[in-house]
Amino acid sequence: MQKNAMRGGAYSVVITAVVLAILVAVNVFFSALPASSTEYDISASKLYSVTSNTRSVVSALTEDVTIYWIVQAGEEDAVIEKLLDRYESLSDHITVEKRNPDVYPTFAEQYTDGTVYNNSLVVECGDRSRYISNTDIYLTDASLYSYSYSTSFDGEGAITSAIDYVTNPDQPVVYTLTGHGEEDLPATFADSLEKENITVEELSLLNTDEIPEDAACLIVYAPQSDISEAERILLEDYVAGGGKLLVMAGPVEDADLTNFYALLEPYGITAAEGIVVEGDREHYAFSTPAILMPDLADSDITTPLAEEGYYVILPLAVGLEMGENTTGATVTSLLTTSDAAFSKPDGYDMTSYEKEDGDLDGPFALAVDAAYSNGGELIWVSSSAYLDDMYNAYSSGANVNFTMNALSQLIGESEAMSIRAKSLNYNYLTISDSVSGLLQVLMIGVIPLAFLGAGITVVVRRRRLLK
Repeated sequence: MQKNAMRGGAYSVVITAVVLAILVAVNVFFSALPASSTEYDISASKLYSVTSNTRSVVSALTEDVTIYWIVQAGEEDAVIEKLLDRYESLSDHITVEKRNPDVYPTFAEQYTDGTVYNNSLVVECGDRSRYISNTDIYLTDASLYSYSYSTSFDGEGAITSAIDYVTNPDQPVVYTLTGHGEEDLPATFADSLEKENITVEELSLLNTDEIPEDAACLIVYAPQSDISEAERILLEDYVAGGGKLLVMAGPVEDADLTNFYALLEPYGITAAEGIVVEGDREHYAFSTPAILMPDLADSDITTPLAEEGYYVILPLAVGLEMGENTTGATVTSLLTTSDAAFSKPDGYDMTSYEKEDGDLDGPFALAVDAAYSNGGELIWVSSSAYLDDMYNAYSSGANVNFTMNALSQLIGESEAMSIRAKSLNYNYLTISDSVSGLLQVLMIGVIPLAFLGAGITVVVRRRRLLK
């Protein structure tokens, strides 16, 4: 019996040792795997995940890129750490190295003259580098309308943009037209251009007879007065000859943009007089029929937004009527109103959103794309106010994303499409006026009445049982 007990004990010890050895081997094996294979991102905003845009940029790397993580010992940000692990696991060309400012006090001085915060980054490839402050990773925006702050995480956007910048010295240049009262590009849109490594220069056609050869695209934003006939011919020939033109022109008070809109006529597109008003509650927001929520066409520009359930919001737009195209370009409507839409010729002087005699019947296109086989392309959005930071916030960023997608298509860089910052607070829920009314009826009327009816039913049944 003692021998059997000793054999049994020895057998148990051996089995335990084997099991422990297997567990140690499994743990060593899985610890050697990249974080992307062993960790699943269940965060609501997918903070630790990277998009297909990043994968495209990283997979194309042929040079070694070093990401220096400037952080004191014990102050490492967990979100940044996991994100950097993702990048390192995506390519053998990416290496992450920590630089403790207590140990290397002058390291960051060669990259920036500003204040260096913990958990800032430097992306370097050869003699090109970009410093990414922690304040460019965690973005804080103050709202003047709600007196509140919103915070978002833009780690992926900042890092991928920096990698693209240091590995690609030939960055696109776009020109913005000046000389017609054009407004400055809104801050959010301008920041998106900078993040995508797009250089922006101003151009006046009043003192030149050609558009620079290095222009990847010409942008016309919110003109307040008309162009000359000579400028119109120059722009028309520019697009027909292979140039790229992005126009964002809404209705203008006390001005006539005849020559601007004449750019659309060869494509069979005419601008309706006045401002578009929606007659369908499903197609406008904030109980204001002039703040439009158009239908999104099936295109490379709009499909990414539609798939994620986003809506573009267009306030104060000109209706575009589609007719016979007399050019060799392919014309597509990107954004369209409902059949119930109409245009108020009185424009800014309108006194009612109701349809009246003299109003012009829809439907209308609100954004169009005309593309030639030689690469020339014109994208026209019939509103300029939609890019204002306020309306962009109302659309949860969809307005700027729509424009960045359009610009990316024009300059031929699909990988450069804007990577959205990931909100750490909330995004606005964009719903139509009819849905808003339905929710009010349900929340204020139907649901409370249903609970009241259920309560009455329970009380009546109990009284019957007591009898």
